[in-house]
Amino acid sequence: MLTLLAAALAGCATAPTAVMAPIGQTVPDASIVSMMVATTRAASGEIGEPYSGERGEAVNLNEVVVSIPPAEAREIGDVQWPKKLPPDPSRDFATVSTSPIADVAATRDWLSGHMERNGRLLVFVHGFNNRYESAVYRFAQIVHDSGTDATPLLFTWPSRGSVFAYGYDKESTNYSRTAMEAMLTTASETRSVKEITLLAHSMGTWLTVESLRQMAIRKGRVPPKITDVILAAPDLDIDVFRQQLADMGPDRPKFTIFVSRDDRALKVSRRISGNVDRLGQVDIDDPGIREQLEAEGITVLDLSKLRGGDRLNHSKFAESPQVVQLLGNRLIAGQTITDQDIGLGAELGATALSVTNTVGSAAGVAVSVPIAIIDPSTRQSLDDQVGRFGESLDNSLGGLVPLGNGRAQRQCAAGNSRCQSESSGR
Repeated sequence: MLTLLAAALAGCATAPTAVMAPIGQTVPDASIVSMMVATTRAASGEIGEPYSGERGEAVNLNEVVVSIPPAEAREIGDVQWPKKLPPDPSRDFATVSTSPIADVAATRDWLSGHMERNGRLLVFVHGFNNRYESAVYRFAQIVHDSGTDATPLLFTWPSRGSVFAYGYDKESTNYSRTAMEAMLTTASETRSVKEITLLAHSMGTWLTVESLRQMAIRKGRVPPKITDVILAAPDLDIDVFRQQLADMGPDRPKFTIFVSRDDRALKVSRRISGNVDRLGQVDIDDPGIREQLEAEGITVLDLSKLRGGDRLNHSKFAESPQVVQLLGNRLIAGQTITDQDIGLGAELGATALSVTNTVGSAAGVAVSVPIAIIDPSTRQSLDDQVGRFGESLDNSLGGLVPLGNGRAQRQCAAGNSRCQSESSGR
């Protein structure tokens, strides 16, 4: 099993070391991302690698300023790691400066001084097998490439950055729950912070959801300023997640989930977790799954048909240019993405892509990226779209999609075997 894990996850977050030594300045055309970093990692005493993967006795906070190369020197979604030190900011990500943040009062001062007029705070929680510098640079890339105007705060927990430390990393998320709860409480009690969006990846989704559950149990509800939670490739037991939501109660944040059935990292996680389905691999074409998620008011973006990104298909949310910009344009800002935003063609997946040219007059059918979506209003809105297009869609889709029933329409377009048998007369 360890061999399988190493083979599948070896590229998940491996990165060069000792890159955090500040260079003091950057080149004129580079971009700057200034973030607060809160960590439960133990301090190492090394300037280039200030925090290890071991567990610290207290939460440490710092302001970290990251330089990102000019647009002509990089692709959206990429982190340009330096091949040698010191880094060249004209082509590499580089640390410009780091400054300690002493206490709660200083934390609130930093937040107030860096908050945009919209008052939105974006908190990122990384996943399994991440070193400190990997988390910092990945978050800087997400903030920059998404174009968000939210103030960035990274919460980084003790991960040893090794594919063989899955168990240690998982326990480190549990170790960090109370610290993350305290950080979120401080942020929600800061007057200049009006809304908080949480963005968590992989194993970091466990830490995030558990912290929210703990807050709800302790305080009676999740603080209302925490409005949105985005879970990317969540490494969560789907049954446990359902119970966590119940424990949060009805006054919980709005949840959006990125899933992908070809996520190789989550396939391994499923194997070592007793073959229980992971939330990040749910099949939204399954009517039972759809009904459960819709009943909970959860929006799901299925990236299974989206190509590109890392070779494990585990980081599409950050490495796909289309998805990372969708994050910044809508989701981080607290807006709901619905099937009408993506288009009917995206809901029908690859099947609809083949007929979009014949229904080009219907703007709602146009699709630029293969992202399927369900949200609480999907079923009704899809029925409404089909009814509006009427005969045009009937002629275009032919016998492939029966138009009389929106639910049957989605199942047949997704390749439901029963529909296919009926349509062929078997």
